Amino acid sequence: MTPEEFPAALLTAADRAAADVITAAAGGRLDALVVLGSGLAEITSQWSTSTRGVLASARLSELPGVLAPAADGHEDRWDVVDLAGRRVLVTSGRTHLYEGVERPFVTALVRIAAAAGASRVVLTNANGCLRDWRLGDVVTIVDHLNLTGSSPFDGTVFLDPRGVWDRTLAAATASVTHREGTYAQLRGPEYQTMAETRLLAASGVDVVGMSTVHEALMAAALGLRVAGLSVVSDLSFATEPVGSDTVLAAAASSRETLRRAIEEALASE
Repeated sequence: MTPEEFPAALLTAADRAAADVITAAAGGRLDALVVLGSGLAEITSQWSTSTRGVLASARLSELPGVLAPAADGHEDRWDVVDLAGRRVLVTSGRTHLYEGVERPFVTALVRIAAAAGASRVVLTNANGCLRDWRLGDVVTIVDHLNLTGSSPFDGTVFLDPRGVWDRTLAAATASVTHREGTYAQLRGPEYQTMAETRLLAASGVDVVGMSTVHEALMAAALGLRVAGLSVVSDLSFATEPVGSDTVLAAAASSRETLRRAIEEALASE
């Protein structure tokens, strides 16, 4: 299968049906998708006062082929917002591999956005940091390790992953973010041990999490330009145990920087 054949093979009838629901509600085709990770849903409210604000809203779980997010800090909501004349689908949560669901549910939002006309996607998440960085730092993702033991694809989808993270979009977001780095996705839901943390750090990983890579791979296969933004929400070498409250507090402190970085990715040529 050639890259030109990927979209026809990957998009399902449910994806197209969900895309029709969104475009009908929003009054037209999409330009972009933004997936907001743990504790980041409040960013949408900051966009509600833009020129035209929110064009349409509903529950994610009402879309064909989409599940209600189960993780803390994720909401069962999608909005289409007008940002500088662009129709942007913003999801306030996502489905994770560790929920034990079938893999297509994890990448459904990306496939739906592609079916609805989006040409780029900004994926955000919270991370465990393996470097001497600070809680609340926002990291531009420039490369990744897929350590989930799985792929979003079956069959002959021979995607070259070296071009997944769009360099132009990364440069645009890096003008705002605190760091650039390599992100590794593990399946979860458990956090890594100290031995695993040392191994990952020695392998060149800067930050680690439990989402995003499958979505990025699917987006690239569908021809979307991909930007990634990751919020330092846990210092993995710290001796204190991590909890969801820590993750959400760090996410809250990063919202303004993250919002600006997302807008840079959306405005970039």
